[in-house]
Amino acid sequence: MAAIIERRYARTMHPFHAVLLAGTIPLFLGAALSDVAYARTYQVQWINFASWLLVGGLVFAGLALLFAVIDMFRADRRSRNLVVHVAPLLAMWILGFVNALVHARDAWASMPAGLMLSVIVTLLACVATWIGFSTSRDGATA
Repeated sequence: MAAIIERRYARTMHPFHAVLLAGTIPLFLGAALSDVAYARTYQVQWINFASWLLVGGLVFAGLALLFAVIDMFRADRRSRNLVVHVAPLLAMWILGFVNALVHARDAWASMPAGLMLSVIVTLLACVATWIGFSTSRDGATA
């Protein structure tokens, strides 16, 4: 009598996806800190820094969102946890885009909405990264 042992390994995320996902946090955090610096000093260059950091964060978040959507539709990775991972990524990207539009206005006109949006997008980046890394280790089956 032969025993069949089925081993289930935790599914890991692709390393490039992990770098993109983790890279959103410092970019969006840098934008939020630049907004705080502008609110304290009124130096216009801080808004320019925030705008460029937002663009970088949107590029990283967009590519991470693309990876997450592809993973969601792959047959070997279908899981309800991936839908939970895509939702904050999508919200982060949409609010980040709105934040970039707010920062495209005059520096004086971008406050306080730009600062509040930057903080919200940074928190969403942290949530999306936490969910992304925690769902990749749960070992859930298809």
